Amino acid sequence: MPRLLKHIDAIAREKQRGVLYITFHPGSFFDESAMSYHWQEDPVREMICTWLTEHNLPWESCAEIADENLMISHRGQIYLDIPYDESNPGYILACDYLENADGNCRFDPVAWWYLPLEVAMQNAHHDEPGFWEQWAEDF
Repeated sequence: MPRLLKHIDAIAREKQRGVLYITFHPGSFFDESAMSYHWQEDPVREMICTWLTEHNLPWESCAEIADENLMISHRGQIYLDIPYDESNPGYILACDYLENADGNCRFDPVAWWYLPLEVAMQNAHHDEPGFWEQWAEDF
């Protein structure tokens, strides 16, 4: 069923802090492996989402960073609603699960990201009333 997802940068602006998010798709946005990726059938994504839920770490599906020059369909990305804080118990739990001791992600091709608020604020004009409606008319 179609649904509207928030862009990760809009979530950061809403929370007024940097945010963590997880991507699951292989390769870049434009290579064939990314185009043939079906997040709904990804057992690794399912496993991670189940683990997050079982450990009471709040998450929700999200869209990539908004880009006025590009439309990218959802590929399973999730926002992890815990602060990037190495003393936060939720962050420690997620980090221990998602990363190896060397800091690399435990699950290939999964990556988890920190988006600083300063970067998200570069798209603050997207929050103006009617911005996306006007954008769609001009697309």
